[in-house]
Amino acid sequence: MLVEKKRTAYFCCIMTIDNYFIADQFSLLSKIMDIHGENSFKSKSYSSAAFTIEKLPQQLADVPADKLSSIKGIGDSAAKKIIEILQTGSLAALQEIVGKTPPGVIEMLNIKGLGPKKISTVWKEMGVETLGELLYACNENRLTLYKGFGEKTQKNVQDAIEFYFRNQGSHLFGEIEAYALSIQQTLTKQFPDEQFAHTGSFRRQLEIIDELAWVTTASHSALQPFFEANNFSTSESTDNTLIVKGAENVPLKFYLAESENFYSTLFSTSSSEEFSQAWQAIPGVLENATYPFESEEAIFEGVDLPFIEPALRESAAILQSTVSAELIQPGDIKGIIHSHSKWSDGSNSLEEMAKACIALGHEYLVISDHSKSAFYANGLNEERIREQHREIDELNAKLAPFKIFKSIECDILNDGSLDYTDDVLATFDLVIASVHSNLKMTEEKAMMRLLNAIKNPYTTILGHMTGRLLLSRPGYPVDHQQIIDACAAHQVVIEINAHPRRLDIDWRYIDAAMKANVLLSVDPDAHTIEGYADCRYGVLAAQKGGLIKAMNLSSFSRAELEQYLADRRKKFNL
Repeated sequence: MLVEKKRTAYFCCIMTIDNYFIADQFSLLSKIMDIHGENSFKSKSYSSAAFTIEKLPQQLADVPADKLSSIKGIGDSAAKKIIEILQTGSLAALQEIVGKTPPGVIEMLNIKGLGPKKISTVWKEMGVETLGELLYACNENRLTLYKGFGEKTQKNVQDAIEFYFRNQGSHLFGEIEAYALSIQQTLTKQFPDEQFAHTGSFRRQLEIIDELAWVTTASHSALQPFFEANNFSTSESTDNTLIVKGAENVPLKFYLAESENFYSTLFSTSSSEEFSQAWQAIPGVLENATYPFESEEAIFEGVDLPFIEPALRESAAILQSTVSAELIQPGDIKGIIHSHSKWSDGSNSLEEMAKACIALGHEYLVISDHSKSAFYANGLNEERIREQHREIDELNAKLAPFKIFKSIECDILNDGSLDYTDDVLATFDLVIASVHSNLKMTEEKAMMRLLNAIKNPYTTILGHMTGRLLLSRPGYPVDHQQIIDACAAHQVVIEINAHPRRLDIDWRYIDAAMKANVLLSVDPDAHTIEGYADCRYGVLAAQKGGLIKAMNLSSFSRAELEQYLADRRKKFNL
């Protein structure tokens, strides 16, 4: 029984109070006590009681109260708690300790390979309170820095969390994309004479996907038997739609169309409600609604409008814009900004990171290892910074004309100051300032820290502005427009952190940043050379916000970046 199901039963008291339910209460109490590091003798006694209760041949509800403590393996203390559960449907001791424990920490008990002791380390030593944060820590190779977590254990935990998330209903775009493409490939191979096109939220490149959708000319009578023969279950079946679901627990929705209305169906199903309503108000649209278009482009031509990419079909305002033709593309990334090496918590050496950039055709690498306050990530003190800079100088001589820029992901401290003195900050080509600690803040506190950091003339880029982790952590509250205005005043670039679990700054604020003439930067925050590929997800999110190449710092050539940094240093007398 999953812990979350146990907690639901515990709080709601809607299930039968049988031995299994009682055993679950004792077991959960024992595990949470171990997570808190409470009296080990008591926790073991509760665990032993749970084992005994689950194996009993008779139901405890049928045993007289005064006879409970005489059952072998159940003492006076356990008997009193059994009576409490039978009479009230709950256990006060469990309720109390659950109230002192973050829900995400309790949820970790669902993950294979994470026992109470390891969860205690994750929570109390790493400061991680949700599975999403823990998965991100695995991605950053951070668990291996703690006792009891080797590389193999870290990989097993990562795999177990990813498996768990796949069964929760909502999925990150970056995590579901491969599955969507494999289904597409299977369908086009199985039905070569039919049309299949992605639609819905996936085609619009939304960061969180609840279902995958297609428009197809394949018939209902062909699709349903095929999926059922491959162990998919049918969730919904109408004249115009079919929804099936497989072992991956992802709903696959099919809009059934004819060749004549294929593209009009594709257009309508890959537009938001707001966009669709504004579209319907355009003169001539309703008259053309039944016309057999040969492409989506033809639909726009029918009302004399330029084609709008699906990613931009969110708001009505885009109908007045011409940005679609200028959207940033994955190939526009000229260099990797924001990456971590073995100097802090990365998995690869500096030379390996640089050579991987060269192999991808990039012109430069901005290495941004963690600063000294990030002790959990092996952050660099002043002496190690000097050592790293010596290695960078040697590699730049060896790898020219490719260049490694000296950078740091500098912690924004509680008062908004940066992690080093100005003398140390001056040794870097650029500084990425980010919040990594004390994330539970009011908006007032968060804004104070961020605005003070932005005012520091050495802050070149503001990293992952809100600290959010999609589906896991909402991030601290901020006034986006005020931060954008401050970045405009102090010539600070705003990062679009490209990790699929971050995508921070949110694409919904990109247009406001561009209107304020604030540069953005699609950065992978890579902790491995494989992490460079996340740039693509950052670009997809940036496209939704209408970002153009000219407004993206990581689209600058090496020479352009050098000139930009030189001009900025001159402006602020650095």
